[in-house]
Amino acid sequence: MALTLARAVDLLGGCGLLREVIAGGTWTLDADDVDGDRDPIGAVTYDTRRVGPRSMLFIKGRFEPRYLDGVDDRGLAAYVAETSYADHTRAPGIIVNDVRRAMSLLAAEFYGRPQEDLTLIGITGTKGKTTTAYFTQAILNAHSHGRAALLSSVDNCLDGRTYRESELTTPESLDLFRMMRDAADNGMRYLIMEVSSQAYKVERVYGLTFDVGAFLNISPDHISPIEHPTFEDYLYCKRRITANSRALVLGADCQHADLIAQDARAARIPTTTFALHDNHHHTPATITARQLDITHNSCTIRTRNGSDATFSLSIDGAFNYANAAAAVCIVHELGVDAEDPQSLHAMEKVRIAGRMEEFSDAQSPTLVIVDYAHNYSSVTALLDFVQERFGSDDPRITMVTGAAGNKAYGRREEIVRACEDRIARFVFTSEDTDTEPFEDICRTMLSHVRNPDVQSEIILDRTAAVEDAIRNARTHADRRNVVLVIGKGDERWIKDRNRHVPYEGDDAIARRLCTV
Repeated sequence: MALTLARAVDLLGGCGLLREVIAGGTWTLDADDVDGDRDPIGAVTYDTRRVGPRSMLFIKGRFEPRYLDGVDDRGLAAYVAETSYADHTRAPGIIVNDVRRAMSLLAAEFYGRPQEDLTLIGITGTKGKTTTAYFTQAILNAHSHGRAALLSSVDNCLDGRTYRESELTTPESLDLFRMMRDAADNGMRYLIMEVSSQAYKVERVYGLTFDVGAFLNISPDHISPIEHPTFEDYLYCKRRITANSRALVLGADCQHADLIAQDARAARIPTTTFALHDNHHHTPATITARQLDITHNSCTIRTRNGSDATFSLSIDGAFNYANAAAAVCIVHELGVDAEDPQSLHAMEKVRIAGRMEEFSDAQSPTLVIVDYAHNYSSVTALLDFVQERFGSDDPRITMVTGAAGNKAYGRREEIVRACEDRIARFVFTSEDTDTEPFEDICRTMLSHVRNPDVQSEIILDRTAAVEDAIRNARTHADRRNVVLVIGKGDERWIKDRNRHVPYEGDDAIARRLCTV
């Protein structure tokens, strides 16, 4: 059914979001009063610059009425907003209580409800979402002959094989449903997506029900005036995935797991758990990953029926065994046999650009690891891996890091706190920011260093910072050196003053220097 103004009004009215429709001097709840022809909406957008014939515009965020100049001449059919703009456009206004919720519902309708053509998997948690999503996609691609789509914080894949860099962990609802429609039209059967706390905070997935939702773990993050005011709010937004899933996969050792399990029971959502190690507190329904040989990344998955399946991951880090167990748990809920050799082999081959990428220096006993770690828990896990793998060598560790500007202010101290008693040197450098100067962020991080035995300096140019860290490590060739470059992975840009400035990439710099 095509989306018309009348259909939009009926849908929003039925969901309790509609306040009224305003067109000229008419205020009504009946779309027939302003849309007698019921012509289909031709496009949906939240950007006035994209308004064209028969467009429906969603007005949200920091909007100024002057943005509406000229939209009538370009064919605006209607706008959806929380207040009237009748003084600035002749187009009918659908006035709603929550424009973001309305946008999600109407986007789904405009794109033909693509969620009904796909099996949806949503994955949330503070860390591990991307890796778990890639593992899950690999298994489902093997099972379905390449018909699993992916939306992640690193890449999006809408045809099971072509990966393009993403902009948001969870896209805005208009973009999300458009991409889902593309995936369905490409013949995809599954869609695996990361679900951020912001996705629920700003209603990007409103009205969407996942066939399987996964809650991996939780630790404080994204606390700032423009994200979540408190950890309680952060956790609550992530918890919303539970009631919006048909089945839940839960990390058995997740903080507040009892509360999340209560959410599931209250919503009558069946729950399966996974864990990294055997533990007598885990139920027989827990899928357990057990590390066998960290040197070769060998791992055994013990499934709910008690059978074991052993395989080796291509991605380093003990924490990825837990991500593998989560992926196995997810596909089990979908009726897929993850212990099938083809499925396990698919997971073994997974590598993610910029995620635990290792580069051995040709000129010295130095290893460079590039990773997206960006908060206390992920940095701690990375340092734990270095200790487990190289602790017997007493490695000299250098950390190249920055922190995002204008948000998640707590990360600046948390990253320092996670590192300063475990490393030899900090190099603070630029990372993404909106308006906050790079230097101010780095100086704040430097001010949190309390350990006098840790060298600390600021090199604002990120390319120069990575180069300096590697070259400095070479001057300590009498011992094993590990250089950790975190936060940007394989991204080829740095956000500065709301612009994406081209950047060589952490991994590209490491590859260039280490292979010379």
